[in-house]
Parts: sequence; structure tokens; C-alpha cells
Amino acid sequence: MQRTGGQILVDSLIEQQVDTLFMIPGVQLDWAVDALRQRQDKIKLFVPRHEQATTYMADGYYRASGKPGVAMVVPGPGVLNAGAGLATAYAANSKVVFVAGNIHSHGIGAGYGLLHEIKDQTGLIAGLTKWNTCIGATEEIASAVRAAFTQVNTGRPRPVGLEVSHDTLEGRVDDAVAAVPAAATVRGAQADLDRAVLRRIAGALDGARLPALYVGGGVLQAHAGDALKRLAEKLNIPVIMSENGLGALSDRHPLAMNTLAGRAVFEHADVVVVIGSRFMNALQPTPSWSAAGTRFLFINIDAADMAAPRNAALALQADARVALEELAEIVKPREVLSRTEAEGLKAWAQAQIDRVSPQADYIRALRAALPDDGILVNELTQVGYLARIAFPVYGPRTYIGPTYQGTLGYGFPTALGAAAGGDGRRVVSITGDGGFGWNLQELATARKYNLPVTLVIFNDGHFGNVRMIQKRVFGPENEVAVALENPDFLALAAAFRIPAVRVGTPAALQAAITESLSEDGPVLIEVPVGEMPGPWHLLRLQPMPGVPVPDAGPHPLSSRPKA
Repeated sequence: MQRTGGQILVDSLIEQQVDTLFMIPGVQLDWAVDALRQRQDKIKLFVPRHEQATTYMADGYYRASGKPGVAMVVPGPGVLNAGAGLATAYAANSKVVFVAGNIHSHGIGAGYGLLHEIKDQTGLIAGLTKWNTCIGATEEIASAVRAAFTQVNTGRPRPVGLEVSHDTLEGRVDDAVAAVPAAATVRGAQADLDRAVLRRIAGALDGARLPALYVGGGVLQAHAGDALKRLAEKLNIPVIMSENGLGALSDRHPLAMNTLAGRAVFEHADVVVVIGSRFMNALQPTPSWSAAGTRFLFINIDAADMAAPRNAALALQADARVALEELAEIVKPREVLSRTEAEGLKAWAQAQIDRVSPQADYIRALRAALPDDGILVNELTQVGYLARIAFPVYGPRTYIGPTYQGTLGYGFPTALGAAAGGDGRRVVSITGDGGFGWNLQELATARKYNLPVTLVIFNDGHFGNVRMIQKRVFGPENEVAVALENPDFLALAAAFRIPAVRVGTPAALQAAITESLSEDGPVLIEVPVGEMPGPWHLLRLQPMPGVPVPDAGPHPLSSRPKA
């Protein structure tokens, strides 16, 4: 019996337990799409309205479910359109398998001007993935798919790419030939745990005056939350979570700190163990924090994230869960922070957050309305910026942020993917009117698949943050290219048969979100707002240069010696 390359591709995805695919069909994918038609009992297809959404949805699917998200597009403009979502998935350390069609295999690199041809598509995909391959023949498809899933599940999670030409998908081979896997080189595998270094880290924690833990997304990726909690409680040590690490320890835990509370801790900490984090500033190639009196110890699955310009006194290449489990066993019990000190630090940070109004009030409304296991997808908007430190997160995979990629407009399509992978949990997507404009056509996707997404649009009629920066840097009268021409959002929702409401206060927003929980599909909520105060002085361990930082007053560690 013979199978087409398209059938082999689809059967290979099913072999890897793929049951969901985000894709847009096109002529170079016809034989794969026909094979998907034949196996639609095994793989559910989500077909958005823009190729950009395929990779955003695959990213959101992974971040909500923990299962690899798979996206497929045509070559050339399809790959270029999908690139923004792939770049965001790379920054988010997401397991995304990207399947890209290609021009005829005999025309690759020849510059014949074939349909959808672009120069060096393979190089483009290589820049957005940790591993990629261009499948050379129909009989190589099965082994290439197996290699891709081996790679995406090995070492640091990041996207991988597969390219396959339309003639390769149309080709036929005997089942016996198609089933033979080619040898695959697996890179980035977990190194053996260096227990000598681990014991030195444990000794540093035991001997420090005021040690602290700083955790990033690697702790969530490694499912290390329970081990982190055991270590934190054994030492009564503060756990500062980066935005990517939110949910590693429930914000209800007294030792769980946002980066604002982390500023007070870092001023006095003499030993900081950085676990699963890049630990870098967003705008400058410098570490998130440095101090002459502080020793920084790093645990990361990726050696590159422990290298200069970071100043690592000790560096342990390890899976976060394995390292934390062993550390929790060998450190000595102690009380680094009293409960009073820990709660006081959190209150000190919250008092500063509460001064940023009305954003803090809207964030309280969001948290009050959303169930503990509901998912917040945070966009680049004024409420969203503050939410990076102000929105309490109670569990893993319930908060999705833009990561260092900061891709405006990513939020709504990513929320749709999170809803597809969220096992029925309600997803709340907050966005500004500017960012929503990138993908407002995906209201069609939300409606078509009846996805449980509550979309909240904070509408100020501008690219609000760009406007704020222009006024601060160039003068209050010097703004340009920031005013928007928006649709009537309620009428737009009605055109897609989506329930919608306009609210004007945090209390009304809370009520509207609560009411949306009773729906089984999408809901749109518009919130008209005016200019808001900037929250940037509160964000990250160190605020952005040039942003005035008001005096926050004394905190519970003020009397302790500084690092």
C-alpha cells in the first residue's frame, strides 16, 4: 500500500498525539489538507482569518495546556505573516511545531519566481526556532516529524520548524519505506546534574544573612512549583517571581513576591539564587540587578542564560524541578523572613500599586471576577502594564504575558489558542483599542468555534503608551501618529453575532465579566477610558531609566544591613 506525503505528514502528527492544528489552507498544502480531511476524526482544525493568528493560537494553546501547539501555513507570505507569533513563542519558551509549506523542491534557491517564493525561507525560519529542517523527499517526512517532536520536547522549550514542498506532499511511497525513521541528532539534552555545585548552592543558602530566590518561566516549564514551595517553606525565604514566572508560587502564599516587593528584598539580600530566568533588563544588555555585596547563583537548563553579562558566582545547568527537589532536601531549616516581614513587604508593594488609578481598580475587578483557574491573557495596554505586577496569579498556566518580544496585538489571538487548549476554562483577554486592531478580524474565529473568551477592550482612542512617552520625552504638546479611528466596537461584535456591552467603571466591569462566565462562547466588553498615569516606575526590579520614582517610604527590611 502507498500513501501520499500529505497522508504521511498527518499520520505522523497523530502518532505524536497531536489532536489540534491551527492552520490556513493554500495550494502548496493541498495534499496535506486533503489528508487532514480524511483524518478529521483525529485532528481538530482551527482555521483563523489571518496567518499571524495560527502561531499565536499555537503559542496560547501550549501555554494553557502544556501540550505542543502545532501551526501550518503556506510558504512565503504565509511564513512571513506567521513570523510574529513564532517570534513571540520563541520568547515565551513555548513548545510550538511550525509546519511551513514550500515551493517545488526543484526550485528552492533558484530564484525562478515561483508562487510564494522568498529568498532563503529556511534561514528565516531558522532565526525563529531552536531547530528546523527542510524535508528533502516524501520518504523523509515521518522521520522528520519524529525528529521535530523529539527536539521540541528536549532541553529548553522553544519552537521547531518543518518545511515541506508541495511536490513532496503529493509524492507517494510504500508504507514500509515511509515508516523507516532516519537518524536524528538531538541537541540541548539535559546535562547530568553536578551535585557538587548543587551542594555549594545549598551551603550558600544556609550561610547567607538574607538569601532570596528569583524564579522565571523555567520553573513553570519544568513543573517545579511543588518543589519550589517546599524549598521556600523550609527556609522561609522570599520568592520573587518575574512576569514569566507568575504562578510558580500562588500569590496567596506569604512568601510569594512580585518584582516590586523584590526591590526591597534585593537591596538587602546577600545571596540570590536565580532559577529558570534570563535575568536581563528589557531595554539594555545588563542583568536585572547587580550589587557589589550580593552573590548571584544561577540554575538554568540553558547555559547561555547564566553567562556574561550576568555575574554568576555559581552556575548549575539543570532542570529546575530536579535541582529544586534536591535543594529542598539538603538545605537546613531556618526562618529567613518572619511572616510579619513577608506580609509587610507585600503590603508595601501593594500600597504603591494602589496609587496608580484607575488601573489598580480595574485589575482588582478582573481578579475578583475571574475564577482561580481562569486564564488572563495580558496585552500591552495601560491596565495590562500594571497587571504584570498587580494581578494576583494563583496557579501555573493561568497567566499569559507578552514576554520580552512585546508584540502589540498578540493578546486576542493568543487568548483564542488558550481557550482551545484550556479544557473549557474561561479566558479573559485584556487589550487596548490599538492592539486589538491588529487582529480584530479574529472575532470571526471566536464565533466560528464558540471559544470561551471574554475580550475586554480598554478604549482611549490612541496608541496610549506611545502617546505617553512622546509627551514625557518631547513635551506635552508634541504627539504625533497616535490618534486612532476606531469602529463602533459593539456594532462590530454584533456583526459577528457576539454578545457585547459597554461599561464605564471597575465595578461595572467586574459585573460584566462575572455575567460572561455563564456564556459558553465569546463575549466582548468595551471600557472607554481617558489618559492614565504611567505605571513604569513600579515595573521590574529596576525601573526604566529616565522615569521618576516617588519615595515609597520604609519597608519591613529597612533596618537590615544592605547588600
